Amino acid sequence: MRLSRLTFALACIATGCTATTSSTSLTTTVVSTAPTTVAAPTAITFAFTGDILSHTPLINQAKRTAIVNSTAETKLDYDFRPMFLDIKPLISDVDVAVCHFETPIAPEGEELSTFPLFGVPKEITSAIADAGFDRCSTASNHAYDRGNDGIDATVNALNAAGVDQSGMARTPEEIEPHIFTVKGVKLCHLSYTFSYNGLIMPDETQWRSAIINTGRILRDAKRARELGSQATIVSMHWGTEKDSNANSMQTSIADELTASGLVDLIVGHHAHVVQPTKQINGVWVMYGLGNVLSNLPTDDRWPVNSQDAVIATSSLTIDSAGKAVFEKPVMHPTWVDKKHGWVIRDVQKSLQLSTNQYGLARELELSLGRTTRVLGDYITK
Repeated sequence: MRLSRLTFALACIATGCTATTSSTSLTTTVVSTAPTTVAAPTAITFAFTGDILSHTPLINQAKRTAIVNSTAETKLDYDFRPMFLDIKPLISDVDVAVCHFETPIAPEGEELSTFPLFGVPKEITSAIADAGFDRCSTASNHAYDRGNDGIDATVNALNAAGVDQSGMARTPEEIEPHIFTVKGVKLCHLSYTFSYNGLIMPDETQWRSAIINTGRILRDAKRARELGSQATIVSMHWGTEKDSNANSMQTSIADELTASGLVDLIVGHHAHVVQPTKQINGVWVMYGLGNVLSNLPTDDRWPVNSQDAVIATSSLTIDSAGKAVFEKPVMHPTWVDKKHGWVIRDVQKSLQLSTNQYGLARELELSLGRTTRVLGDYITK
């Protein structure tokens, strides 16, 4: 039965079709109701590590390794690269890998030194780059150990190796917040330390590094936003040495920074042992990632867990409202194997190897147990 024009029009209103009439025919066009596909937000993957401390035994090992690895064409003075080989796949697999480089490089022509005033070989920066690190935080209590020349040497060596840094500066402008872009997302990385171990920078050059001060940090984070930062990461050299718990200074500052809405992630180091990770005011705070590389003597001076650390990985997305969202961090336990060349062991990966000697396997198990007691909720099984 042929529909009247009125009947057809009412039917179209009810069903969503459109009507076209002529003297001879009626046609319909159905409006599609299929959902529109929205592209998923771009994800940026990160890895963070704690302190890299080049103590004398590590430097001596790097010198021995250099002799073995030198060739007629390439003579090496120090070679730290083998120490990072076990964690290299994890570090090089992410978009942005960030270490904490605690000790300054010895200025050209000056003698090397370690504790209490460090000045280490510049070749350590080549190993950091070879492992896959993209940038380092450099504000630490040892940042001023070799004065302004040491700061210059450190920034120069990292730059020559292709590694960016935050926390040291050769010029006043260099200490200010800077933006870098990854996958089209604008990021800012800031770095601060609690002290310089009693060393005093002259007033006219205090811009050489950055002391922890919440007012200053919030000012910098606000400036980063003004420059276009969509996610601001703050590295903090803080905490009580040897203590696996965050102290009141850490927790109060973390609360103030995360409540500001200007800081999107906090990464901590300095205690030389692993400390907790918590979400505060919706922001992840990693209070302490431990020593990823060091030779602190595990006797009555330092606890055995000063050989333990974690590589923290997380993924960042920017939601539809423009808010930075870091996923819950995943912690990958590491352990410094002093007996086999100060190799940084990826603990869980190493435990899967059937070639492990009993003694090594037992040390790895003990390390995993210690780290799990602090960060068990963040370690993948």
